[in-house]
Order: sequence, then C-alpha cells, then structure tokens
Amino acid sequence: MLKMKNWIPALLLLLVQQLAVAQNNGTWDWRDSSKVALKNLPQHNEFMNNENPYPVKPRNQWELGLGVGPSFILGDVNAGFGYTGSVSARKALGHVFSIRGSLAGAWNRGTPSAYGLTQDQAQYKSQSYLLGFDLIASLNTASYYRGDPKSNLYVLVGYSLIGHRALYKDPAGQQSGGYSVFYGQRPGMENTNNGLITTMFGSTVNNRKSYAILHGVNIGLGYAYKISDKINLGIEQKFVVTAPGYDYLDAWKGGNNSNDFFSFTTLRLNINIGNRDRKVQPLYWVNPNNYLYGEINSPRHMKLPKVSLPDGDRDGVTDQFDMEPNTPAGAPVDSHGVSKDTDGDGIPDYKDKELLTPQKCFPVNPEGIGNCPEPPCCKEMRDLIAAGALGAGNNKPSCTIGALPSVQFKGTTKLNKDAQTILAAVAARLKANPNCNIKVIGYGTTSKSAQQQSWDRVNVVIKYLVEKQGIAESRLLFVYAQDGDANVVDLEGTTDQGPYAVPAPHPNLKSNN
Repeated sequence: MLKMKNWIPALLLLLVQQLAVAQNNGTWDWRDSSKVALKNLPQHNEFMNNENPYPVKPRNQWELGLGVGPSFILGDVNAGFGYTGSVSARKALGHVFSIRGSLAGAWNRGTPSAYGLTQDQAQYKSQSYLLGFDLIASLNTASYYRGDPKSNLYVLVGYSLIGHRALYKDPAGQQSGGYSVFYGQRPGMENTNNGLITTMFGSTVNNRKSYAILHGVNIGLGYAYKISDKINLGIEQKFVVTAPGYDYLDAWKGGNNSNDFFSFTTLRLNINIGNRDRKVQPLYWVNPNNYLYGEINSPRHMKLPKVSLPDGDRDGVTDQFDMEPNTPAGAPVDSHGVSKDTDGDGIPDYKDKELLTPQKCFPVNPEGIGNCPEPPCCKEMRDLIAAGALGAGNNKPSCTIGALPSVQFKGTTKLNKDAQTILAAVAARLKANPNCNIKVIGYGTTSKSAQQQSWDRVNVVIKYLVEKQGIAESRLLFVYAQDGDANVVDLEGTTDQGPYAVPAPHPNLKSNN
C-alpha cells in the first residue's frame, strides 16, 4: 500500500496533466458553421457562396484567470511588502481587444522613514477589495510571418471600485496590536485634519463604518505564454490610481496633495472555458491573417477563372501541342492532335470506310478499302440478295427484341441506380432473345474530350452487362462518337456482329470514374 507521502506527488502530477491537456481546437476552419452564432449564419452562408467577401467571427471561449503576487501602496509613508490575490473572467471582442472583469483583495502595510519630514506619519496596515473592469489590447496577435501566437503581450486600462480600510499605530489604539481605524483625520495631526471620509461601509467601529468607498483608474501591461490550447501562464503589472483628491491609502496626507496608488505584480494562471466543439480559443490566441495566407497558399474559397487554352480545331489538344492544327470537326485524333489511322493504311479514320483493313490487303483505295478479292461465298450471297433470290429473313435470323430503353447520364460516366435497373431489364430481354445482339451507341463528336466521354459511357454500359448481368461479349457492339445527345447511350437490337471493345480514342482524357 502506498504511503500518504507518495500519494501527494501523484495527485499533483495528475492535476497538472489534466490542466495541460490541449483542446486541439486550433485555428478555426472558416467552413465550420458549428462555431458560428445563429445570428451570424446568414452572413456565413453568403460568404460560403461568395456573395459576401467577409468571413464571420466565430464564437470563442472565455478565459478564467487566477492571480497572486506582491502588493504595495505607493504614497507618503514607506511601503512595506504586502500581497494580493485575484480572480477574473476575460472575453475577447475581436482578435485585438478584450474586456475583463476581476475581483481582487490586497493586504498592505507601511512604516515611516527614519529620515525627513515624517513627524506626522505612523505605522499603518490596510485591507482593500477591488472590483475592476479593464479594456485589454493585445499587441502581437496579428502577424504576417507566423501562424497563431504562442505568447500574448498586452496593455490595459480600466476602472476599479475600491473598498479600503486603513489602521494606524496609535498609543490609544484599541484595535488588535495597538491600532486605530483611520477615518480621514487623526487627532492633532496637521496633515490629516482636512480629509474626513464620509462614504464608508462594512463593519462598524465606534458607531462608524470602517471601509471607505473609492474610485480608481487602472493601467498596466502583461505577458502570457500559452502552455496548451487550454491554459496559459502570465505575469502582469497593474497600477490602480485613486480618484483625484484622495491621499489617504497610507493613513496620512502629504503636503503636496499627491494621490496614493496601488501597485500589483501578479503571476497568473489562465484557463480557457467553454464548449470546444462550438467555440474556438479566445481570439487573441488566433492570428486573423490565417485565412488570408491559407487562401493564398492553397485556395479553397477564392473564385478562380477557368484556365482557357486555345484549341483552334476544337479537337481537345491545345494549339501549342497540336501537330495537326486543322483537323476536321469530329475527326478522332491521338494525343498529339493527329487524325487517327487505326489500321495504319494511310487513310485517316474519319475518311476510312474499312477501319480494320488487314495489312495483306494493302495498298488501299482513297476510301481505305483494301485490294483483297471478295471471298466467293460472300460474292455469291451478295449477288443472290441483289437479285431478290434471298430475302433478309433468309440471310440470317431476325431479331424481334423490339425497342429498348436508353441509359441517361448526368455529367458523369458512372451508372446510377436507375441506369442499373434499366440494364438489368435489358439483360433479361436479351437472354430471352438468343438471336439478338445489341448495339451500344454513344454520342459526342464536338471535341476530343466529348469523343472520349462517349467512349467511356459506352464502355461502362458494356462492362456492366458483361460483368454484372452475364451477357456474352460477342453479343455487344461497341459504337461511339456519333452525332446526338452526349448524355444518352442508346441500346438497339440487331443481328449484326462487331467489336465489343475498341481502343480509347484519347486515353489522356479518359475518365477516372
């Protein structure tokens, strides 16, 4: 069993760890509407839609502060060492200015100097309570050369409502230690008989209130260093100057009628409080230039003009890379903008009436048809058909599958649920009509990208019928880059046969879908 002396360090370590846990809410993501106040949502939506150039200020956490340190009354009587403690709550108004309310207590003392005109002075001690309100300006939040600040240098100005009770050493004193309560005058003392304090509160001594109500002006500066997104440690020097005409904090009024004032030097522990899922850190810990530099480095919100490169023949290859700048409209081209010649017969595909002429049939005529003689069987069949001896029905089995639905695409090459349902029904009809094949026809001829998209859409339909519906590849005819609606792939029953797969016309433009 651990001894008590071992438990104490363990508990202290656990407390420090809990205080130092970072909230990790970091810099605000301007797209996160969960940290936007309801009243600011209209502006946030306008900003997201590029209708308003200004982002919305997010909700931010409060800062709870605890301070402790030495305290002095700087007046006519030599100040002794005193101490002060305070608790405060601070709220950011923006990235620079914030307001803070605080409640502080101070316990001071002083002893007359052994030299100089001190014959009227007496040893004193005092108790003070200060209710303060400060406007704080952070000096180093915004920066063009770093992200969120790790430290916060600030100045402050404000107001304090003070309750002050002073006691002075008196041979006739009836308070503990031989002290008397100071009411703004002391019997026989020249420099204190004209400052009777009439505004008093608190406990009663000799039927008179013993605390004076005073007003003060706060000025000061401080420095805080962020330990984590939740806590920071700081040091602050603050002066509280009493209202004009009051020179009695040290229970003695000087001949020069100067005001006495407090000096507080405090070490501070500041803790951010509030729901971190709905609020960011106090804004004086967030650099307001983060959004600007983030957009410059990696734009996510700016409206950037679409890059437009000249393409005179509209074949999908820009002029600077196009090796055939005058390709006819709709002609399939390769990645260099040159008209494709699939069979290499010297006749571009857009003129070639026989796209796959065997090399043994070269050379070809101006229409791309090879010089190989027609097989006798085919010639005889053609002659019989021409003579009317054979009808189309006698030539090959007819297809009675009827009209088939089209597949619709909307700006993509993926099949949606509706398209898959249509293709499943087509596959069922195709299986019920074994004499039928299907032409899968895609459209788009205006540019290389349109031709490639037409190829992509036909390819995805054929792939789905083969892989998902079990249709034989030999029953599907690949037809693309036809004139028509580019967002439609038509399905047409036929007894013809043809390639179920052809090379992509522009692989460099192939869809990633």
